[in-house]
Amino acid sequence: MSAFSIFRKYSRTFWASNLIELFERWAWYGFYLALALFLVNSKDTGALGFTQAQKGLIMGTGSMLLYFLPVITGAIADKVGYKKILYLSFTIYISGFFMMRSFDSFGMAFFSFIWICIGGAFFKPIISAMIARTTNSETASIGFGIFYMMVNIGGFIGPFIAGIILKKGWDYVFFMSMSVLALNYLITILFFKEPIAKGEKVPLSKSIGQAFTNIWITFLNWRYVMLLLIMSLYWAAYNQLYYSFPVFVEQWTDTSGIYRMITSLSPSAAEAIGNGRGGISTVTFSSMVSFFIICFQLMVSAFVMRFRPLNAIMGGTLILAGGLGMMFSFQNGWMILLGVLIFGLGEMGSSPKFIEYVGRTAPEDKKALYIGTSYLPIALGHQLAGWLSGGIFESISDKLFLLKKEVAQLGLQIPEISESFSKNDYIEEAARQMKMSSSEMTGFLWSNHHPENIWIVYSGVALSASVLLYLYDRYILPPKH
Repeated sequence: MSAFSIFRKYSRTFWASNLIELFERWAWYGFYLALALFLVNSKDTGALGFTQAQKGLIMGTGSMLLYFLPVITGAIADKVGYKKILYLSFTIYISGFFMMRSFDSFGMAFFSFIWICIGGAFFKPIISAMIARTTNSETASIGFGIFYMMVNIGGFIGPFIAGIILKKGWDYVFFMSMSVLALNYLITILFFKEPIAKGEKVPLSKSIGQAFTNIWITFLNWRYVMLLLIMSLYWAAYNQLYYSFPVFVEQWTDTSGIYRMITSLSPSAAEAIGNGRGGISTVTFSSMVSFFIICFQLMVSAFVMRFRPLNAIMGGTLILAGGLGMMFSFQNGWMILLGVLIFGLGEMGSSPKFIEYVGRTAPEDKKALYIGTSYLPIALGHQLAGWLSGGIFESISDKLFLLKKEVAQLGLQIPEISESFSKNDYIEEAARQMKMSSSEMTGFLWSNHHPENIWIVYSGVALSASVLLYLYDRYILPPKH
């Protein structure tokens, strides 16, 4: 059967679900890839000026809840109805984005992000369930391929545009996310059809209780628990793409070479994605991971088909570790972009294979149960990622932290950062007293304090996951695996 004939078999609700997913990912990643910068950049830029540790706590805790709460919200959606929960999700999302932009205290920013993640937790189980409900054995393979493509298209468009409009101010980024999500109200009203509930109706309290019972059942399998813990290391390393990479690029990376190349091809395109300082916007630059996934996912998937899923996960994690090493080792934008490509190839080879592996190795009567709990290491990985990108990143790689250390060693007298004396004011005053330009001081700190050493931590976490997976495969799994 031709691909075209299969396309004709998909219902209007299937296409509506995919479009809703695309816009939701556009809104989410347009905000999420910029979030670390919004939390830690200097207040005089419109950002919040928090410490790296505060950033890690906010992002890690909220993102952990985003992946854990669907255990509960999925049961609520099945009971209350998908349409109602979609409307609730969009409303929480939009109000959360508004609150995040409106408040500037740590406590209220923390609450705002938790609120946003609650909206995401209501949304997350619905669309993937709708893809499953609107496909069958004949159409599921291409159907889920379309769904995954929508995720990555949204994940590319959102931050790419956010990086362009961020030059006008942070309000534009939040307004973009709110506007795109508002379109989903219209799509849901016009094209989304509520699925018909099948099977016995179960009280909500019993459904939620059963979800936690299911988690406990899988936790009785100690081998599976070990796999989940190992994979949480993988996700802790992977999530530095969102937690630490934008900050590292913003503080240390020179993307002027890439900017000049783009200028030679299209001055208008260079101006659009430029940061106004002769380089590429950090958020737009970070969006290239999703761009590479769009370009190469099918080829990578076809290549790794020949390997056992666990071997593909090990190999992909090892490649991802190498990509992380390059992403955090250089100041040259071209080398970092190569690292982003390698990182993306590793993610393409490993991440999709994990769900496949769980599905293949789970007991026949518990496959759905095990797949449902396979998202728990993502939740734990986010919490670990927040910790790694907090105090650890700050003490090794944060420019302001290293500059303060240098200022103390030189005995310079510079006022403490306050409401009237921002992070940028501190950096400018330090450069003046050190008789250096901003770029010269950045080079001085790089040469003397080696912020690139953070790659050892992040690549080491990913490498540990790969080694532990090998030991797990070699010594823990029964011989039949």
